[in-house]
Amino acid sequence: MSLDFHLKPYTVHYRDFQNIRLENCFYAVDAYEARTLAIELNGYINEHPNSIELIRCEC
Repeated sequence: MSLDFHLKPYTVHYRDFQNIRLENCFYAVDAYEARTLAIELNGYINEHPNSIELIRCEC
């Protein structure tokens, strides 16, 4: 029996220390996984997880 996870494209929007809105895109099962990936893979978000202001599914 195989687990069939469908990855969807998510855009994680965040603001940097100059209040500039930036974004990263990830393929994830859900928004929580996209947030987790952003924290793991983006150094700024890792140090400032509350800088995330929006996670949007682009499906």
